[in-house]
Amino acid sequence: MEMAPFLSPKVVLSKFKEKIESLLVQGDRIYLGTAAGNLHVYSHENSSDLTLIEVKKSLTKRSIEQLGFIKDINSIVALSETIVTLFPLPSFSPPTVLTAAKAAFSFGIHSYTYLAQSEIHGQNELTEPKPAPIPVLMTYLVVGCRRKVVIYSWKDGEAQELKEHPLPHSPRIITFMDDDLACFAYSATEYAVFSLSKMIVTEVTMSLPAPATSSTMGALTGFSGYMTLGLGAKSKPGVVKLNEEEALIIKDNEGIIIGKDAKTSRPETIGWPAPPEEIAFVKPYIFSVLPPGSVSSTNTDPAQNAVSTSAVQIRSSISLLPTQTYIYPFRESSRSSSPAPASQTTQPTNATIRLMTLSSSKTHSLFLVTTPTDRATANSEGSSIWQFEMKPWSDQIDELVLAGQYSNALKLLETINSRDLANKDDRSVQIRALNAVSEFQAGQFDKAIDTFTELNINPAKVVALYPESISGRLSVSPDKWIELYGGPKRKDIVDSSVRDSEIESKESEETKKTDHERPMTAASEMLDNLGMAGTGSIRGRLKGLGALMGAASTAQKDDDTASLKSQTSRPSKINSDDYRRSIESLVRSFLPDRRVKLGAALNAVGITPADQAHQITPLSTTSVEELYALPSAPLTQLTPEQLLRYAQIVDTALFKSYLVVRPVLAGSLFRVSNWCEVEEVEGVLKAREMFRELKDLYHQKKMHGKALELLQQLGEKEEDSAERVYDSVQYLRKLGPENLDQVFASARWVIEQDSARGLEIFKSDDVDLPRNQVADYLEKISPLLCTKYLEYLIQERDEVSVDFHDRLAELYARITLDARRKKDENLRQESYDKLLLFISNTTYYRVDRLYGLLSSEDLYEARAILLGKLGRHDQALELYVYRLQNYLQAEEYCKQYYQAGTETSNVFLTLLRIYLRPTVRTTVDLLQPALDLISRHSRRMNTTEAIQLLPPLVTLNDVRTFLIEGLRIPIFDTEVVRQISKARNDQMARKLMSLQTKRVKITDSRICPQCHKRIGPTIIAVHNPRGEVTHFSCREAFARKLSEHKR
Repeated sequence: MEMAPFLSPKVVLSKFKEKIESLLVQGDRIYLGTAAGNLHVYSHENSSDLTLIEVKKSLTKRSIEQLGFIKDINSIVALSETIVTLFPLPSFSPPTVLTAAKAAFSFGIHSYTYLAQSEIHGQNELTEPKPAPIPVLMTYLVVGCRRKVVIYSWKDGEAQELKEHPLPHSPRIITFMDDDLACFAYSATEYAVFSLSKMIVTEVTMSLPAPATSSTMGALTGFSGYMTLGLGAKSKPGVVKLNEEEALIIKDNEGIIIGKDAKTSRPETIGWPAPPEEIAFVKPYIFSVLPPGSVSSTNTDPAQNAVSTSAVQIRSSISLLPTQTYIYPFRESSRSSSPAPASQTTQPTNATIRLMTLSSSKTHSLFLVTTPTDRATANSEGSSIWQFEMKPWSDQIDELVLAGQYSNALKLLETINSRDLANKDDRSVQIRALNAVSEFQAGQFDKAIDTFTELNINPAKVVALYPESISGRLSVSPDKWIELYGGPKRKDIVDSSVRDSEIESKESEETKKTDHERPMTAASEMLDNLGMAGTGSIRGRLKGLGALMGAASTAQKDDDTASLKSQTSRPSKINSDDYRRSIESLVRSFLPDRRVKLGAALNAVGITPADQAHQITPLSTTSVEELYALPSAPLTQLTPEQLLRYAQIVDTALFKSYLVVRPVLAGSLFRVSNWCEVEEVEGVLKAREMFRELKDLYHQKKMHGKALELLQQLGEKEEDSAERVYDSVQYLRKLGPENLDQVFASARWVIEQDSARGLEIFKSDDVDLPRNQVADYLEKISPLLCTKYLEYLIQERDEVSVDFHDRLAELYARITLDARRKKDENLRQESYDKLLLFISNTTYYRVDRLYGLLSSEDLYEARAILLGKLGRHDQALELYVYRLQNYLQAEEYCKQYYQAGTETSNVFLTLLRIYLRPTVRTTVDLLQPALDLISRHSRRMNTTEAIQLLPPLVTLNDVRTFLIEGLRIPIFDTEVVRQISKARNDQMARKLMSLQTKRVKITDSRICPQCHKRIGPTIIAVHNPRGEVTHFSCREAFARKLSEHKR
């Protein structure tokens, strides 16, 4: 949806036979200066045509080249024959020739008001207050002469001292940038910035434009003669003021934005397809007149469809992208978007488009003059004056909001004066809130939450953006977020799109009459203007743009596209990472900020949670609508009841958020306060074998059936199967759910040719077709093809729906059984392996339902896996043992489910019981598998129960390994160690008792056998085995002696 800021142009004066050389719009008067020196004065009220007031014959001797108006002295300024003359209104006499401004080429006028401090003589500065400043009107008339500039000025109507300053060149255009600076255009490549106060000239410095690359000018080499003339036209100088800081200058076919320092201020530039003949500025839009042959129609061959007439292009000064293009002859229409030229059956006559002049009234209009280039036509029809009237600011803002382009709406609002839009501040707040919602949808959570906080958005609306786990009953589906925040309803967006489509359809019926009749949108026009209107997708055509598109413009376009998508498309499912990030933003910024401020506001009115929390009416008693209706205003403007509702919402959401991202803090919260007739051309395209162009035509007209039929006819001529269906597949991949029947009808042929390629139709990343209907369609064609589609959904698109998993498992089983009946062993084994792997590894299917379908079939291994998932391990193991006789598989099953200390801790014992206590008759000896089982997994069995299950005739040697391992089980190992330790302790106790019963008597006559001295009352040592007593100090020597005797 492109916003068209200007209404269709209308003729306000026609059949003007004199040659118009200058145009001035002043209030409700329009002055036309002619080549004969006559001045025609017209009145223009509201939207009516011009009414002739008077004609001043021979006001000047020669052509009136430029007109201006000086309010201070109520005079018209006229440049004629290099002489500037002042004509006072209303009499135009006596004229005043500005003799100092000889050899004049141009002039510029600027008026402004400043506050001057009045001076009162005899005033006591210490005792008397200073008088109020007095507004002073200052007007400058800057005349560009041969190699100099002459400055006339008036202060409140009084002429001031004349000033002059030499220049290196002669100014051809003079445009004021602010109250002090003026930009001079010397030539098409030389510009300068002049300071009136400092009398300093600064040359504009910028690098020379790079030569045209093959991606732009190279694409235009095949154009016709007039196209070549248009692109090769001699460039003209041009400069307009964009804002208080910037001006736009023309350099060849490039528009460069400069600042007050005479240097480029933006990296982005405007790339016109040819040097514009003239530019003008109606805030905030840039008008440019493009020469004949520089704009092509929407058809594929630019050489055949280049428009042979001039065009007026309108661009936004914010994004620098085209918004509207009017191709001469203009067609007056009531439709508020780019009009197509009037219908005609002959080649249109071109006209010069000149003298674009801005109206000084509040209507934001622009007037221009068109004169047929054909002399006979010009003599018979004369010139016409057209008025371009801008839509009201509110309508432009509404269109941008309806299109979901909130960022552009905000930037447009910044350029609007509050006097021109009464409710600017309120609109800004609302659109900022909508833009924040768009940012939230795009995953820019921190940025969005900060905006909500700054705007004091109702917490109920902020919390409503989150899932029910956070917002509870306040939760709103993403497609209603914009409506919740006061934006347009989804129905309004859809209705607007439908109305726009209907108008486009009606206009298309008219455009078939002439090749160059068309409205241009920004994207297609940019490509066409650059000679890139060839075949292929928009993305492919954009590859040639390269650096011609500025980074900022691209980024802005992406932002608005994302915003529009979020408004008109179904929101994608939020992933877990985004979910957590969004909540982190909520608990890090909005909720804590609101909580602290709410606490202070409630305290100020004497309400605290500690005292009144139990008396407050529960939040559940208030309806959701009432909560949404709470005002988004500063807390100081809310009533106590509204503050309480805010506090309840904030604290509740904060707690739930903590549970998700910071569970440790959840509990602590309670401890503190809380949007050409096909039949006439298709024959020609077919005859010329321009099938790709014909396909593109069908696609543009949404005749997908014919396009696909054409691709099928072309594909049938190809020998290679991949090439045969390639174009059809690529076309079908771009069709959305609204063309589902057509997709199904055309895809069958593709599938019959190459099923693998046919399946790619339904794997598009651009559109998402209804998955259930696609699966039904593919299953009717081939169950095997349907399984591949379901595998794609589950494995690549992360589909977790139980229905799709159930369906895939059932298809695996059905294909397996059908292949067995058809004796196709390879297909049966492949499908059965897939079934087993699928039911083993996924949990997103209903086990009991699938088992009910397979219970009567002999797919024993699949049944065993399903029984295991149902917890019926004994039945699963019986299938492995009695039906499959796959004992290793049975052991692997037990390994899979065994978990000590749970219900499955006896699964190995269950298998042993199935071996040794069979529940069905079997001729297979299961003793050996049982013995192998207990020898390998004895540690996972209860030893006692396992021994009890063994037959009596089993020898100890058969279970020797089992018994040894059984003894090594911790419970047995611990018992043995305990008994041995007990016996050892008993033995040591007895020995200690024996030793304690021996005694030694020491008398005064007892002699030490080592030193032969009396022992006496000292420390002694008793030696084994005979009990000799020695001094303690003699013990080692005596012990050595005893050892020697033993030897």
